[in-house]
Amino acid sequence: MKNILIINAHPDKESFCFALAESYKMGAYKSGANVKLLHLIDLKFDPILRNGYRKIMELEPDLVQMQQDILWANHLVFVYPNWWSTFPALLKGFIDRVFVPGFAFHYRENSPFWDKLLKGKTARLLVTMDTPSWYYCIINRSAGHNAMKIGVLEFCGIKPVKISVFSPIKSSDETKRKKWLNEVMELGENQK
Repeated sequence: MKNILIINAHPDKESFCFALAESYKMGAYKSGANVKLLHLIDLKFDPILRNGYRKIMELEPDLVQMQQDILWANHLVFVYPNWWSTFPALLKGFIDRVFVPGFAFHYRENSPFWDKLLKGKTARLLVTMDTPSWYYCIINRSAGHNAMKIGVLEFCGIKPVKISVFSPIKSSDETKRKKWLNEVMELGENQK
């Protein structure tokens, strides 16, 4: 049985991302998985990595719990909008503060290589966009997808990382959104 952690990084509680996160959760529950859904907007933490990685900041209690939840999970699901070709500042601040050396990775002494400390986990990205997917891929070269998939998750050993895109959101109607919610529920049921 999988332990699934869903992390919703949209700051607006009335966003479609909240509906996507709930839909995935319902599908995962149907499959019998253990599921936790967390909304980053509800956590209390400083999103600014004030000293870079020169000196690791003490983690707030919510971030300590998030690290424990990440270790508990076999499968991570990140739900967020694509803004300015990447992810929201709230998610970037969360990554900077939680995926720190000693927890997510460890640089080897006198080596350009590192140890990936989150191996054995998989991930799914549920990303909303106003930009059509083809345009984002060709013109923006999937910048945000690559940053999250390769630059963060695979860097820490999490793979495979699969990506589901829902776009364009701004012109989608209720019928289209219901179809997307059903697709996401099915992903949850299949624990993908």
